[in-house]
Amino acid sequence: MSLEFLSERYIRIALVGNPNVGKSVIFNNLTGSRQHVGNWPGKTIDKKEGIYKKEEITAYIIDLPGIYSLTAFSEEEVIARDYILHERPDVVIDVVDALNLERNLYLTLQLLEMGINVIVALNKMDLVDKAGVTIDVDELQKELGIPVIPTVAPRKEGMNELMRKAVDVSQGKRASLKISYPPSVEKYIKRLEDFIYSNTDIGKTFNPRWIAIKLLEGDPDIINKIREIEGGNEAIAISSKIRDEMRRELGDPEIAIADARYSKIKEIVEKVTKGRGRIPASDLLDKALLDKYLGIPIFLTILWALLQFTFIGSAPFCDLLGDLFVFIGSSLEGITGIPLVDYLLFGEYGIIQGLGAILSFVPLIMALYFGLSLLEDSGYIARAAFIMDRAMRKVGLSGRAIIPMIMGIGCNVPAVYATRIIPDRNDRMVAILTNPLMMCGARLVFFSAIADAFFGPYAGDIVLSLYLLGVILIFAVAIVLRRTLFKGTTSPFIIEFPVYQRPSLKVAAVRMWDRGSLFFKKAGTIILAGLLVIGVLTVTDVRTLSFTDNPENAIISTIGKALLPVFAPLGWDWRLVVAAVFGFVAKEIVLGASAMLYGVGEEEIASKMASMYSPVDMFGYMTFIQLYIPCIVTIGAIKQETGSWKWTIFAVAYGIALAYVVNFLVLIIGHALVG
Repeated sequence: MSLEFLSERYIRIALVGNPNVGKSVIFNNLTGSRQHVGNWPGKTIDKKEGIYKKEEITAYIIDLPGIYSLTAFSEEEVIARDYILHERPDVVIDVVDALNLERNLYLTLQLLEMGINVIVALNKMDLVDKAGVTIDVDELQKELGIPVIPTVAPRKEGMNELMRKAVDVSQGKRASLKISYPPSVEKYIKRLEDFIYSNTDIGKTFNPRWIAIKLLEGDPDIINKIREIEGGNEAIAISSKIRDEMRRELGDPEIAIADARYSKIKEIVEKVTKGRGRIPASDLLDKALLDKYLGIPIFLTILWALLQFTFIGSAPFCDLLGDLFVFIGSSLEGITGIPLVDYLLFGEYGIIQGLGAILSFVPLIMALYFGLSLLEDSGYIARAAFIMDRAMRKVGLSGRAIIPMIMGIGCNVPAVYATRIIPDRNDRMVAILTNPLMMCGARLVFFSAIADAFFGPYAGDIVLSLYLLGVILIFAVAIVLRRTLFKGTTSPFIIEFPVYQRPSLKVAAVRMWDRGSLFFKKAGTIILAGLLVIGVLTVTDVRTLSFTDNPENAIISTIGKALLPVFAPLGWDWRLVVAAVFGFVAKEIVLGASAMLYGVGEEEIASKMASMYSPVDMFGYMTFIQLYIPCIVTIGAIKQETGSWKWTIFAVAYGIALAYVVNFLVLIIGHALVG
């Protein structure tokens, strides 16, 4: 963001805080429309910056990534710490959740250790009274030695006072107080701090006390930073000796310092808070929903209920749209008077038939997104991630990967981008490469039609089995990748549980439309283009390149039959081959292409296929569609997030191979069991 238009006198403010404390809401309150979102250099993490202008105050504000500490375990923590260290903002506003003081103040103490200008925005104060707790803001301000401003971000309360105090602090009008830890830890910090201050030039660049603490913690990033500073190597050598002494007395120095921080935090919280508060309903629910034995069965039951709601709730609307497209196609047939155009657009192999087969399932996609939005709004999705963490860590996946997996139920593209929340590169790469195995809403369009025709009242169970197949294979592939290409330990998983709340139907409806409307855009661009290509190839004679109404003589048939020997062991005909090939563009095309190639509409495509294939054959085909190449947009997302064509091609190649093997095994086992 260019700052050239700002006046010469402006202050630079960095917003920092734990995830989900309302930091972004405060940023939006302060900057309004004067903001810009980009990426940090060389990173895929959002960089939000904006301008605050009111009365005599002008400020450049940057919203740093949400972090729990400055330990630099994740990319977000490295970005936040390096910005504060090297860009030296005039003021750092630490947004603290008033309902979770003990956890949030850990980051506050780390900021104070750096010796920088800090203000605490004590947010969510409106919820404190509801929880039966009171916080003595003046006492908290006294204990920390920095300004503490109560705020309620959604109501914009405290914003003006926060900015006025930021100006005062930037001009040096603040108290100076050193946070002291228990004597058993403080003596080691003081010894190293004194050495750094007296014998090195480190103090010219960094706060000596903070460097002493980081060296005692053994922070590799800080060790590398000070090596080039005069006296830096000597400080590192002395710190190593002091660490050894500290280890003999207190155990692991890093744990000892963390315990010292939490001891200080506990002391502060006891002084500034009154009232124990009521036991939240969330805690009571969590006792059941997060139970060691009941948690996963409850999660699978909720997933099953979501799918049943999706199928049953959307069925009447799907039928209505299907009938509408049949009516449109039959009404417009012959309208242009040009046989090629009429047949291409409105004929039994026409685009209207194919597009109608896809769009008739828009209600199903909308119902899925509506159900997911209700679960998100209720606070359960975060619990689902926690429930699955133990199982996922056993197969080498970070617990954070469950969030992209759940998002993949809607669409694999945002799910791949959502892997950015995983700090460790190996964890993130495994999550990216396995996420396309999760069934997305596009595949659901095809599966819902076929499952209903082949399996009747058990259609929901069949689709659930495909979801579970994807999850099982994600775990299996993750184990292989972790033991071969991405060796190492999985990163720790920390997640904040939001309070359970009654979902808002209005919010769920808005989210449903925002997400589902992308399906319309996709249908009007990528899907329509794909169907148009298929349509042209279906009505063009391969020998004369003239119009034909017999697909057996068309170019599309030649393409399918050329590839047929590869897929013959799977029991496909050439039409299924073509549908799968064009499904590479978008998985929704599989259903539309099938309708066009078999010359039927949405109402008949499923029954037509049911008359030609056995349930075992079609379930095998469904497993192939579930597992093979992600759509072209997902491939683009994989390329962007991995930054490598090698891994992108790998994702495509192993997906095809895995899909083929699973389909083949389904045929062998299925026919052996049912004949």
